[in-house]
Amino acid sequence: MDPRRLEMLLELSRLGSMREVAASMHTTTSTISQQLGVLAREAGVELLEPDGRRVRLTPAGRRLAEHAVTVLAALEAARADLDPRAAPAGVVRVAAFASAIRRRVLPVVTRLADEHPDVRLVVREHEPNEAVALLDADEVDLVIGYDYNLAPAASDPTTSTGSLYATPWGLGVPADRAGVAAQATDAAATVSAFRDSEWIVNSRNTADDEVLRVACSLAGFAPRITHRADSLDLVADMVLAGLGVGLLPLDRDGDRVAVLPVREPDLELRARTVVRRGREQWPPLALVLDLLRSPDQERDQARG
Repeated sequence: MDPRRLEMLLELSRLGSMREVAASMHTTTSTISQQLGVLAREAGVELLEPDGRRVRLTPAGRRLAEHAVTVLAALEAARADLDPRAAPAGVVRVAAFASAIRRRVLPVVTRLADEHPDVRLVVREHEPNEAVALLDADEVDLVIGYDYNLAPAASDPTTSTGSLYATPWGLGVPADRAGVAAQATDAAATVSAFRDSEWIVNSRNTADDEVLRVACSLAGFAPRITHRADSLDLVADMVLAGLGVGLLPLDRDGDRVAVLPVREPDLELRARTVVRRGREQWPPLALVLDLLRSPDQERDQARG
């Protein structure tokens, strides 16, 4: 199959209009239609079907568009292999959760501006499930997501993941109630001390729900999940207001909100990179991944 025709099909899956595909590829609508007809004959299946006055991809067309992502990425990697001296250049679209943007992405933006001005990041703040949906839709190139060690995220054979960093998390409670868990020696005892409390979890992701159910099951009860908030600052404020208890980073202790360690088993949030399989060799993306994992980034985070 001609890679140019695969690219046309992929663009149609993204843009949904022959006219928009023609504009983005600097050609005519009739050329796009003719080339996709040739691609259908090459594939031996119908790729398009009428949708009012427009067309849309058939199920076979959508499957071939998914394959086109990997095929075109592999061709790009092959070209890069043939010219390894070429400086990386291009726009890398990143979707990441807020604290990862602050800790890792923004320092990389600064380094790219200083050292690799031809590579630019476009940054979007999203929770992991939202970001992975954008990756599946080919609206971003890189996801920085997270899971908890006590509730690992499911693997996906179409993506490649890499570890970025891990931070210890605990249970955020009003400081004047921290003493009820003073004698706790393990995770089950810590959460059990608050079994009658209401629980606060993330409003845009299910990772908190999953890890709380695992931790609380160790103590033989199910958490009463009542309140949901996206911002960690807001979670802390809700804890302080007496609405319940919730998960917070262990280093987030304040004057009136205490974060109790959850140990044996320990609780860690694990940040990780996710890219479409085969795309990690694309030079601009490979550069960004290297910078995200560089020792300088680790030292900067430790100092922060």
